[in-house]
Amino acid sequence: MIILGIETSCDETAAAVVTGNGEILSSVVSSQVDLHSVYGGVVPEIASRAHIELLIPVVDQALRAGATASGVKGATASGVKGISAEMAVPDVVAATVGPGLAGALLVGASVGKALSLAWGVPFVGVNHLEGHLFAALLDHPDIKFPVAVLLVSGGHTLLMSMDAPGNYRLLGRTVDDAAGEAFDKVARYIGLSYPGGPAIENASRGGDPDSIELPRPMMERGLDFSFSGLKTAVVRAVQAHPEIGTEDVAAAFQKAIVDVLCAKVMRAVVIHGASSVCLAGGVAANSHLREELTEQCDAIGIPCYLPSKEMCTDNAAMIAAAGSWQLEHIGPSSLSISIDPSMPIPML
Repeated sequence: MIILGIETSCDETAAAVVTGNGEILSSVVSSQVDLHSVYGGVVPEIASRAHIELLIPVVDQALRAGATASGVKGATASGVKGISAEMAVPDVVAATVGPGLAGALLVGASVGKALSLAWGVPFVGVNHLEGHLFAALLDHPDIKFPVAVLLVSGGHTLLMSMDAPGNYRLLGRTVDDAAGEAFDKVARYIGLSYPGGPAIENASRGGDPDSIELPRPMMERGLDFSFSGLKTAVVRAVQAHPEIGTEDVAAAFQKAIVDVLCAKVMRAVVIHGASSVCLAGGVAANSHLREELTEQCDAIGIPCYLPSKEMCTDNAAMIAAAGSWQLEHIGPSSLSISIDPSMPIPML
């Protein structure tokens, strides 16, 4: 089975071709960072318009690359303007239907449904957050369950127990800002570029994480997170010590975030008896977080599964993988399915 995945939940226009057994034949991502960096964040209207312009060419590129990788010489005409006629039609089309920006979701879901209808193949509407969980499964199909999953991105910070694909329990979540959002806002305040996560990580390499004292919010309280107060603490620290360099502030802030994230994950492992730990989401690409969490897992003798950095950020391969599982275990989606910008991840 060949699945075409489509992802347009925010500012990445992505398409991928994945087999039913999880082999990634192609994964194409067109980033909109340059369009949004001047504004210091994603502008929904600009994102939607860019998806409209980019999605069909990105799908075409993914199908071409997928055909080359598989050795399939497609003889079926696509019947869709802008998509190469020599490409073989996939067996399934999976597209993100939520959560995300409403306009951006509409573009991807509409194109996915249209392709499904034109080709006469099933359509599967996929939860973007669940897709991030399948990103780890693509890289680590032998993952050891139950696994404590930390899903950290610009819009979400969730701590979950995954007992099996499709079987999730919420353990903790942010009560205010997501970790990625905190990275973006602090980066902007100290004069770094957007997106804030990579900018702070790069700057922190030359900084002293102990140069300023920052709090570890809710460090000893349960499994929920809070990062809004940490942003305020950075502002006050910089105002009180204007001589502190940008690199030092970045290093201290990054260490504070990572300390909290790792502490909560390891507490969840003990409380809920997880056999392994897994990272997911854009912030999971942060090298300091990856190194620190791996070190702490090694210390107690459990595996820590890290998706490749390409699989951490938004991509369509994870949507295709989640769509493949959903089709097999739940069935196809109706073409009347609506997008849901606030769609929660399905929990037990």
